[in-house]
Amino acid sequence: MLVLAGAGSGKTRVLVHRIAWLMQAEGLSPYALLAVTFTNKAAKEMRTRLEALLSISMRHVWVGTFHSIAHRLLRTHWQDARLPQHFQIIDSDDQLRLVKRLLKDYSIDDERYPPRQVQHFISGCKEEGLRPHQVNVDGDAYMGQMVELYERYQLTCERGGLVDFGELLLRSLELLRDNPALLNHYQERFGHVLVDEFQDTNTLQYAWLKLLTGMKTPMTAVGDDDQSIYGWRGAKVENISRFEQEFPQTHTVRLEQNYRSTSAILEAANTLISHNSERMGKNLWTDGIEGEPISIYAGFNDLEEARYIVDTIKEKVDEGFNRRDIAILYRSNAQSRLLEETLIRQGMPYRIYGGHRFYERLEIKNALAYLRLMLNRDDDASLERVINVPTRGIGTRTVEIVRLRAREQGIPLWQALHDAINDGTLKGRAANAVQTFANLIEQLDNDASGMALHEIIDHVTVHTGLIEHHKSERGEKGQARVENLEELVTAARAFTQGDVFEAPEAGEGMAALEAFSLRSRP
Repeated sequence: MLVLAGAGSGKTRVLVHRIAWLMQAEGLSPYALLAVTFTNKAAKEMRTRLEALLSISMRHVWVGTFHSIAHRLLRTHWQDARLPQHFQIIDSDDQLRLVKRLLKDYSIDDERYPPRQVQHFISGCKEEGLRPHQVNVDGDAYMGQMVELYERYQLTCERGGLVDFGELLLRSLELLRDNPALLNHYQERFGHVLVDEFQDTNTLQYAWLKLLTGMKTPMTAVGDDDQSIYGWRGAKVENISRFEQEFPQTHTVRLEQNYRSTSAILEAANTLISHNSERMGKNLWTDGIEGEPISIYAGFNDLEEARYIVDTIKEKVDEGFNRRDIAILYRSNAQSRLLEETLIRQGMPYRIYGGHRFYERLEIKNALAYLRLMLNRDDDASLERVINVPTRGIGTRTVEIVRLRAREQGIPLWQALHDAINDGTLKGRAANAVQTFANLIEQLDNDASGMALHEIIDHVTVHTGLIEHHKSERGEKGQARVENLEELVTAARAFTQGDVFEAPEAGEGMAALEAFSLRSRP
């Protein structure tokens, strides 16, 4: 069964009642059910609802995420999976540290092969179910090096009994594929498989499901092709359309009644999404109220838009609305900057949910630290913040040597690092790395001469490597960080033009930079 569950149509309820039906009406044992979700929270909610509905404990039912179920299989059959009994699962940060160590051990240029890029390449290969020998290099030297790094990473993990998240699923697929008796056992054990958020499955997850069911075990897939937003992390929305073709006699059900929104909102949403190509087709409806009409305001620019939003909020508050009952939704994190500044100017308190205020975001604080260091070399906090961001081979031991010297002699870190180089306290690679950092700051300062404020900031974010550093991060987080840095440039341009706050008298260059860096302190 394929259930195309529209937004707000009660998808979780459908899964819970489907499981209850299988157990009570069709007599399926709870031990013969496998329910796969995408988050631990969803798995917990499903168990809780089932226990409330059936009044029995669901503790032993196989309900969990793809990774947790794969983990369970590998722990149970560790020998067949060619793993040590007490293998260790490593998270994304551990994986990145391992990649960095490999690059260092094999003297591979981490600027040409950024660690995060290598990490994402390895994870991407695993999501596609590919081992190093299966990746097509096609004579590309760069790709050849990436595959070699993947191979060395894999060998290191095998020697240390390490398993990353991508490996959990790939190794469990290989476990079942390479052990026919074991595969047959689980195909006979599970009388029904249920999958939540099917539109977010990737190539490996879909292959895992097909293998486990043998294309014969009944499966209920619940998803919505209109809600697929994770293509950037490997999700294949086409798995939904393939499901009908690859699983014989599939019965498709469309859940189109929405219990969440007014009909005015649904009508607008249906009209907009009807323009999308290659949809499987749904038309959401509600028997609820018509609701207020949607109003649209087209601002001349983002500044006018922000002013309109804040003015509207002020009107609502004056009418008796509580501020806590008003929300501003924006498409990307970078858009919050102008809204925040307008709210501050109007004396309107606010709270950012699911993230930090603009000037408190990591990438913004890093960029501002570079700018403040250009203005004042004795700014120890800024120096410590960016001395190894992006990574330039200055380890914690080197920083501690410089910090200790500064403390003992009562001098700024900037002077201490130069003294440590000059008298040989720092030697070899450490000395070269620190000297390169100092030269970078001096060069940025020299380059800024004659530049406008926004040009200085743009120059700094590019030439420090911050932009490239965050571009190498995979997915939405890296993209959002780059957008925030670009928005910082926009903020600087607006600052000197007096669009948001009074422009400094100098208006441009380093004088403006000093005023801007003071105003933007979180």
